[in-house]
Parts: sequence; structure tokens; C-alpha cells
Amino acid sequence: MEHQKELILIRISGIDRPGLTASITEILSKYQVDIMDIGQADIHSTLSLGILFKCAEKDSGNVMKDLLFKASDLGIDLRFYPVSPDEYETWVNMQGKNRYILTLLGRKLTAEQISGATKILAEHNLNIDGIRRLTGRIPLDEKKASVRACIEFSVRGTPKDRELLQHQLMKLSSSLAMDFSFQQDTMYRRMRRLICFDMDSTLIQTEVIDELAMRAGVGEQVKAITERAMRGEIDFRESFTERVALLKGLDESVMKEIAENLPITEGVERLMYVLKHYGYKIAILSGGFTYFGNYLKEKFGIDYVYANNLEIADGKLTGRYLGDIVDGKRKAELLQLIAQVERVDIAQTIAVGDGANDLPMLSVAGLGIAFHAKPKVAANARQSINTIGLDGVLYFLGFKDSYLEERGKL
Repeated sequence: MEHQKELILIRISGIDRPGLTASITEILSKYQVDIMDIGQADIHSTLSLGILFKCAEKDSGNVMKDLLFKASDLGIDLRFYPVSPDEYETWVNMQGKNRYILTLLGRKLTAEQISGATKILAEHNLNIDGIRRLTGRIPLDEKKASVRACIEFSVRGTPKDRELLQHQLMKLSSSLAMDFSFQQDTMYRRMRRLICFDMDSTLIQTEVIDELAMRAGVGEQVKAITERAMRGEIDFRESFTERVALLKGLDESVMKEIAENLPITEGVERLMYVLKHYGYKIAILSGGFTYFGNYLKEKFGIDYVYANNLEIADGKLTGRYLGDIVDGKRKAELLQLIAQVERVDIAQTIAVGDGANDLPMLSVAGLGIAFHAKPKVAANARQSINTIGLDGVLYFLGFKDSYLEERGKL
């Protein structure tokens, strides 16, 4: 006759030490129990361990007695909770359904920020079932330039209103100086393969056309047109043609001098190293110029560059361009084209940019990230990074600093 089975959940807390989990599971093994679920977290050497197991009803008393003796011996707190078959079935039916990842990122994270974010989750009936820190241990000296803090929440449930939740998180992040990403937790999220970057004001901390204009003596005119275009006030194609025309007569040698002194955005070196090491395909899709995109391609081993070609005659810019303009629509098309060439599902793609002409590719990509973006872009993007450098993208992809420490690239 088959013995009746009991479902029991044990919760263990106390000072962590090597062998503690082994000591507990060794006792369970004597009674040939089935482990139905197990989870463990360690915060500053304080252990929290949960084990749900199924054992024969005749053994349950002895199992609990032996575990309590061992807990006393180890100086830990151990508690038992019986679980009914109905409770267990409800839990099983929830697994893998409607799971999201909320990532909070900043130079530091405060209780106010975490409280605000988790309150929004609660308002939408979402339950947090896991929390982990992605960044390394935070130093006490907050003035260090490299200091950053990132926490990832695993969340289960169905938001009452996904768009409202997104809007609430965006408003909170803006008011409390932090960044966030809210993504559905699917295999595509875990297997991103293609990342496309805008160049000017994203990979580099300048607009190259403004640098060229300054050398040509038309800096203020071009800058004003650039700002209007990036804010989405005028058509990019129209503004591009106007700005390029103002560069007529500029010597080609100026381009080389600017390229060799491009101000690289904080975190780019670290980001590129990690992306290349882990097999990502990388593209620059820019409304800027191919000359500078190719310079970055050589510097960082980037796979694709699509930008605009300036016409040069007798060593000087003619004020015209060659070929089609890479505008917002073209960026989105190129992202989809590269994904097809690389046989990557669109859900596995990432786009990063700051301007209005980046919005189409940010919306097409599986993960669109606004980086230190203009207000219109930030308001329409689902993810944004404003508080730290471009390597913040790594945390939205789920990378932990501990992964990167192994490669010596923090």
C-alpha cells in the first residue's frame, strides 16, 4: 500500500557558513524526500533558505525533529509550514506565466527610490518573487566616478494597465534621479544578439556636424538647426541638407583631426569589450557621417556602419552628400535588415539612441533604450539611461559585475 504524502515548506534563516545547505539536505535525503522547490539568498552573510519537499506522512514527524536538532546545533532559525495540494497546484499553474523583470539603476539607490518603484508594482497587483543586485559591492565613498548601483526584481502577475505602469515608472525615475527598465521575462530577453547604436551624442559626446561647422565658421547656424531637428521640430532630412550645405569649402584634413579627438562617452570601452566577448553583433546606425563611424568601427571592432557620405572634391567638402540620407525611417529599416542578415529574431535586437530620429528604431527593436535623451525621446521610450554611462545597457541585459570581474573588465 502506498504511503500518504505530505507537502512541507521549511524556511531557514541565520548566519551563513559553508556546508549549511548540505547539512539540511543530508537529513532530508535519509527520508528519501522529493524536493519540489528550493531557493536561497545571502545578504551580508545572512542566509535565507526555503525548501518545499514531499515526504511520506509516517516520516514527517521524524524529519521535523531531526531538522530542529540540526538547526539548534547550527544556531539557525528553522520553521515549518504545511502546504495543501490546492495551494501547490495554484503555485504550479502560475509558474512561467506573465513574468517581468524590473531593473533599477543609478549612481546610488535609495530606500525612497525602491519604495516608490515597488509601490507602483503593488498597485498593479504584481508580486516580487526575487531580488538580486547586479552591481558589485557599493563602496562607502560615493564620490568615486565609477560608483553605480543596480537592482533587478523578478516580478510575477499581469499589470492592470501596462501603459500606465510604464508612465508611472518613467515619472518616478525622472523625479528621483534613477533609471529603469521593465521587460517581459522571455527567452528572447535572455538571448539578445544584435545591438544598434546611434553615434552622435550616444557613442560620442558631441554632434560631429557641429564640430565641422565650428571649423567652417558656421557653428551657431548649424547648432541651432541641429537642436531643432533633435527636438523633432523640423524634418531630419530637411535639416540635414541645410546643415551640410553650410559646410561647403571645409578642408578634408579637418575630418581626420576631429576623428582622432572624438570624446568617447563614459562606459563605451567597457560596453564594447563585453558585447564583443559574448558574441553580440554591433552596428552604428547614424544620421552623422560614415567617416567617423568607420573610425569607431576600427577602434571597437564594430560589425556594421550605416551613416551619411559627405561629397569631397579637390580635398574640400562640396556642401553635398552622396546616396540616401540615413534618417529615422532608414534606421529602423536597417535594424530589421541586419537582423535578417544575421538571422536574429527582431525580439532579440537592441537599439540605443538619444534623438528624435532614433525613435523609429527604438520602437522596432526588442529592447529600445533612450540614452541621455531629448525630452521627446525619453517620453516615448520604454527604457532610458540618464544617470550613468553607456555601460548601463549591460544591466538591462542582465549582466552582473561579478561576470565581468572574471574578465578583468570592470
